[in-house]
Amino acid sequence: MQGNERLTAAAGALLFVLLSIEGVTILFLRPLLTVHMFVGMLLIAPAAVKIGSTSYRFVRYYSGAADYRWKGPPHPLHRTLGPVLVASTVVVLGTGVGLAVVGPPGGILLGLHKASFVVWLVVMSVHVLGRGWRVPALLWKDWRVRRPAGQGWFIRGAALRRLAVVVSLCVGVVLGVATLPMTNPWVHRVESSAEH
Repeated sequence: MQGNERLTAAAGALLFVLLSIEGVTILFLRPLLTVHMFVGMLLIAPAAVKIGSTSYRFVRYYSGAADYRWKGPPHPLHRTLGPVLVASTVVVLGTGVGLAVVGPPGGILLGLHKASFVVWLVVMSVHVLGRGWRVPALLWKDWRVRRPAGQGWFIRGAALRRLAVVVSLCVGVVLGVATLPMTNPWVHRVESSAEH
């Protein structure tokens, strides 16, 4: 239970950093379109880890696992918004991949990408405001360099949890680099429209 909570927090912290970068690219989309698409692809693997860890908790809780039942369900607001957050995340990332694959002008995919982003932004903001305050303490427990002997908060699996987050970042970078050529049609379209 605690290990799952710490993995979720670490993946969430990584996503928060990457999504902050992505947010800046949205504000300056024309000059940062390549960065926007690269980071969008990079987000896929860390988002999969976060969705996987929260889905695991969901399944364990509702299948009656004692430690998850003892911890109790998430706050009703988070329980309600959780599926919306997962669905909007999948749609935002999926339509982003679709836009990279099909190229401009994007049509309905571009509309879905924008609409799902608005839904995602609202739900994610509520999620971060409601849960984000717990992340630093959870990260400290798994990511600090030295662990004093006899600390009760140390639980097994910290190295695997850290590895999962680092591997997701590396997979995301590889995916982002591999799909960089897909940004060219979009960049060319933006440059052409800026000239006219």
